[in-house]
This record gives sequence, C-alpha cells and structure tokens, in this order.
Amino acid sequence: MIVRTKEEREGVIESGKRLGAILEEVAKKVAPGVSTEELDVLALKLIRDGGDEPAFLDYIPEPGMRPYPASLCVSINDEVVHGIPNEAPRVLSEGDIVALDLGLTHKGFISDSAVTVAVGKVKDVDVRLMEATKRALYAGIGAARPGNRVGDISHAIESAYKDTGFSVVKVLGGHGVGTAVHEEPWIGNVGHPGTGPEIVEGMVLALEPIANEGKGAVYLAPDGYTYRTKDGSRSAHFEHTILIEKGKTLVLTRRPREVA
Repeated sequence: MIVRTKEEREGVIESGKRLGAILEEVAKKVAPGVSTEELDVLALKLIRDGGDEPAFLDYIPEPGMRPYPASLCVSINDEVVHGIPNEAPRVLSEGDIVALDLGLTHKGFISDSAVTVAVGKVKDVDVRLMEATKRALYAGIGAARPGNRVGDISHAIESAYKDTGFSVVKVLGGHGVGTAVHEEPWIGNVGHPGTGPEIVEGMVLALEPIANEGKGAVYLAPDGYTYRTKDGSRSAHFEHTILIEKGKTLVLTRRPREVA
C-alpha cells in the first residue's frame, strides 16, 4: 500500500497501534500450561472487542490453499512460521520458545506483527537467537527509508546476523501490507544493497526476519501452513509493520512496553 491521504495515514497508524497493544496482551499470557488454542481465543476476543476483525482468519494466501483456520499463528520451537493453534492444540512447556504472529483489520487497513517469547526459563542460545532476530528487525527498519531499495533492507537484516552463528531462513520474508495481508514488494531477509524496488514515501511494509539455531533449511508440514526446520533446531521470528515517511520511518505495531 502507498499512503496518499490523511485518512489513509490515520487508518494505518490506528490499525498498527491496536495490533501492537493486543499482541502484547497475548504475549503476556504465554506461560507453562497454557494451550495454543487459549492464545488464539484470546487474540480473537481482544480484536473483536475493539470493533476490528482478525486479518488471518479464513485468509487464503494462494489459490487452491484452504482458508487459514485461526486468528493467530503460534509456532513452537522448531516450528518456523504459521503454526495452527486450534486444530491440534498444544500445551506450552517450561523452556519452549513460541512465536506469535497476528494480523488485524481496522476499517479496511491491515497491520501484521510477530514476536517470539520465552516460556519460563530457556537456554542461553534461545535468548541469543531471539535477541539477534529482534536486532535484525531493527536493522531492517533502519534501512527502510525513501531513496533506498528493498535490497538495502534485506542486506541490513542479513548483515545483522553476521558472526551470531544463526542461519537466516532465505525462503521466507517480509512484504507489503495495508489493504491486503500480502502485497508487493516481497522483502527477502538476504540481499544485495542497491537492488530491488525503490522505497518511496507512503509505503507500508511488514519486515520479518526469521532465523534458526541450526541450518536455514525448512519444510512445509502436511497441514499446508506450518513451516518447520529440517534439522529440528529452534527458530525465532520478529515482525513489525512500518510506514515510510520523509523525516522518519514509523513503527506502526510497536508494543506499548517494547524496547527497541
């Protein structure tokens, strides 16, 4: 989406603000003994209590795919993205890491955000993976400014993982957003500076670095949505929707207590 009017700008900002607040509330409920379905039910309730709609529920990413059956994606440990929380619910255990990915539609404007959180006490390597992925997200945001190109974002994300020992998932990435869940351009998490579409004022983009503790290879599970690491290693995923403006890039989905 390219924001061109005051009303559009206000709409995407409000959509992102609402999503950030809801995702924080859902993340606060993550604890040993909580089920993935409970988190999904909570996310849906909070969205609808605010008069909005879940962007992912019944969404069909590509022709021929079945509609996504939940409001929230919940991906645990070796699940990379798009874990379905309500078809075969799982109970979170001490030591898990869990990625929560949520989309919200407010007055036709869609925002998209994800966070990976620890369930109780986790291993040091899990903490490092989550911290590295959040740093990569903000590195990408820093490169997202008018006059740069999508490849500059991709390169910044890729470079942020240098010397961490973690592997970027190359086949998954960010995208445009705003009036549909997935819009152009696709934003890889690896790339070359100065390549790809130009970044212009008014663009609404969802940046989402994803990395694994082991190798970067992933596969699609039989449910048609959940990606998992091929080697069984753990994965982390962070995402924000941003608005490109002349003076600064706005992080629309920043959570109320989030520290950049």
